[in-house]
Amino acid sequence: MKFLFVHQNFPGQYLHLLRYLAATKRHEILFLTDDNQNMIAGVRKLVYRLGREPSQDAHRNLRELEPAMIRAEAVARAAAQLRELGFQPDIIIGHHGWGEMLDLCDIWPGVPMLGYFEFFYHTDGLDVGFDPEFPTAPHMLSNIRIKNTVNLLALNLPGHGQTPTRFQHATYPDWARPRITIVPEGADLELCQPDPLAAQTPFALKDVTVAPGEKLVTFVARDLEPYRGYHIMMRALRHLFRARRDLRVILVGGDGVSYGAKLANGTWRDFFFNEVKASIDERRVHLVGRIDYGDYRRLLQRSDAHVYLTYPFVASWSLREALASGCAVIGSDTEPVREFIRDGENGLLTPFLDPAGLAERVLTVLEDRALSARLRANARRYAERHLAMADYLDAMAGLIERISGTRPEMLAPASRRTRAKAGRKG
Repeated sequence: MKFLFVHQNFPGQYLHLLRYLAATKRHEILFLTDDNQNMIAGVRKLVYRLGREPSQDAHRNLRELEPAMIRAEAVARAAAQLRELGFQPDIIIGHHGWGEMLDLCDIWPGVPMLGYFEFFYHTDGLDVGFDPEFPTAPHMLSNIRIKNTVNLLALNLPGHGQTPTRFQHATYPDWARPRITIVPEGADLELCQPDPLAAQTPFALKDVTVAPGEKLVTFVARDLEPYRGYHIMMRALRHLFRARRDLRVILVGGDGVSYGAKLANGTWRDFFFNEVKASIDERRVHLVGRIDYGDYRRLLQRSDAHVYLTYPFVASWSLREALASGCAVIGSDTEPVREFIRDGENGLLTPFLDPAGLAERVLTVLEDRALSARLRANARRYAERHLAMADYLDAMAGLIERISGTRPEMLAPASRRTRAKAGRKG
């Protein structure tokens, strides 16, 4: 098959799909993207160039919409060049969030299109207004509504959509849901797996060393910000260090803002660290920034208690990978997390806005070895049952076949090949 993928940050949500398609060496795979250094063998990455920068004096409600229109134009221009060179895709797959796919139906009329629908914004009932510490100014409600412009335009394009969770699917209007298929995204269970020996030797990360006898509490987010509960985690440290002195806490995440509002001056990371630093043991709290994927996987394997918090918003990939790694996860009792964690079975849930309650649940995991062992085993078991890469690939292949008429060949994950060989021997 001939595939055209589109996402401004290659490879985006398509990392695993691309790898298993490319491994067959039977497909022509082109990927239109903004410039970055990422590469995947067998995938031809083509960089599109924006025609101009957004207007500095645009109305505040257009500051996301205008860049989307500029991206749509740039992608269409690059696609027209591909068409002139003779490229005719069998299917176009991409993320609708940044407007990039809006004009591709004009370049290749009739070519099936599979678009990723991530989240439909609401002015109440989900992330907006969830945290009373950060109220939404009334004049910003119109800005939240306008965020759905690209969503709505995309829903009126030819083609079909996908989204990874029931929670995300439910954010879309009733009339839109039949056009969006839920395709649960998996985790690489071969890479993300428990290591029973991880706590028996010193663990080193950057300039941090965790001794075998120390308890390690971990927290991971793309950026350390309120949407992912960074402020709640920092305030929980007061209670944790009051109860135990043998803790080390490692927080992974950048200084930027992925979701929500920026701080007027400085970073959320420094703001909330400064709020609590007088009441915690600073020597045992390590904000290590962003780390490479290998260190991140080792960190999850070494973790004694892993905290994952989020507003009612899109769940992070790290939650799935923590479960696959057999972490004892303490997650926020919010709808996107409840889709993955059953309280007391494969993790613990805690009210998002309750730092003391979070600390209590972390301490419970650290002090109850039997509970910790059960949660860890069930987390991995859940991942094997619900997050297997083979299941994700099967679902994607079926959806591609449904809308294009052709089922793409993919190399089976190692776990599936192993099971198939075992079955033939039997």
